[in-house]
Amino acid sequence: MFFAGNIKFLRKRRGRTQDDVAYALGMKRSTLSGYENKVAQPNMEALVALSEYFNVAIDTLVKVDLQALSESHLRQLESGFDVFIKGKGLRVLVSTVDAGNDENIELVPEKAKAGYTTGYADPEYINELPVFQLPFLSKYKKYRTFQISGDSMLPVPDGAWVTGEYLQDWTQVKTGDACIIVTLDDGVVFKVVENRLDDSRELILHSLNPLFEPYAVQATDIREVWRFVHYISSEVPESAADMQNVARSLLELRRDVKSIKDRLETAKE
Repeated sequence: MFFAGNIKFLRKRRGRTQDDVAYALGMKRSTLSGYENKVAQPNMEALVALSEYFNVAIDTLVKVDLQALSESHLRQLESGFDVFIKGKGLRVLVSTVDAGNDENIELVPEKAKAGYTTGYADPEYINELPVFQLPFLSKYKKYRTFQISGDSMLPVPDGAWVTGEYLQDWTQVKTGDACIIVTLDDGVVFKVVENRLDDSRELILHSLNPLFEPYAVQATDIREVWRFVHYISSEVPESAADMQNVARSLLELRRDVKSIKDRLETAKE
């Protein structure tokens, strides 16, 4: 259990003395000192009071070593994006930092994607990934770059490197956002998201390429969500006019195929 170390860490992080916190919570300083030094155990009322004071859920205060979290993760917690408060399972992101304690951007190449679904929470796996920095991105957010494959998201080409911002709170995803979704069944996918978490606890994933049908993924099958920031590719994108012509042709082809299927079904009857 990490309760004692956590409340001491959060108090010092906010620049508060034991007297400050004890006075705000209506308890004796010696009582708070006892909690921090593991010589006393808080009752439920004290746990609730400390949870509300630091804006961190009780489960997190007790079960998670906050001192081991990255700065970006701590800022998310302090901003109210505590996953226990949201009523979801705890998602602690494994990350790496550089010599200056700044967040790295880990690269997940195509050959490593197969193992990412099981290795995303494994520090040894994450530490083996190559890393880099992009100075124009916020140092207070967490980013990761994935190499995509296939043509479902054209004009983003096959083999492009797509960087996403880590989202701990999936309700932040807006319909129309492009995201990298890590799922149990489909692995790492890059799609445009339709958010139906409130209605049916699922995301509908759409491709930019109209040849690919949208499909649903249940929240229970999702492991990580990274909101699209940018992509890097050595290929020059095709002109918008060419892409519109391709899309139009694909849509017409899909209509023709559907028409043929409908006629076949009618003939069978």
